[in-house]
Amino acid sequence: MKNQGIVGSVIMGVGGLCPLVHLPIIGNWNYFDIDMRLAIAFYVLVVFGLICSFLGKTSLIRSIGWAALVLIGITLAGVYFKSHDYFSFIHFKKLVNFAAGIVKYKWGWFVILVGSLLLVTVRKNKVVIITETMV
Repeated sequence: MKNQGIVGSVIMGVGGLCPLVHLPIIGNWNYFDIDMRLAIAFYVLVVFGLICSFLGKTSLIRSIGWAALVLIGITLAGVYFKSHDYFSFIHFKKLVNFAAGIVKYKWGWFVILVGSLLLVTVRKNKVVIITETMV
C-alpha cells in the first residue's frame, strides 16, 4: 500500500469538488459544472489511483498522475477556448477579450495539481537485505 498515492488521489478527488471557475452572475463551478464527461474521466483516474495505491503498483500510479496532468491541461485549454468562443458574437476583439476575461480561474486547480504531483512523485520502496557474517 502506497500512502502517498492514497493521499494524492484523495486530494485530487477533493480538488475536483472545489471551485475551479468563477462566472460573475452564475457563481463558482466545479469539475461537474464545467463538463460532465471530463469530470467522469477525472474521477475514473482518481478511483484507479486509489486502487493502484492499495495494490502497490507504483508505475501505474505515476502513469495516472501524468494522465491527470494531461487532463488538467485539456480542461484548462477547454475553459479558455470556450470562454473566448462564447463571446465570439461580439465583433470587436478588445471587447471579446474583456468579456472572456471576466471568467476567473479559482484555487481548486492548485489542489488538483498538488494531488496529481503527489501521484507523479511516488517511488518504489527499496529493500536492502543485510547479511551478517559469522565470525
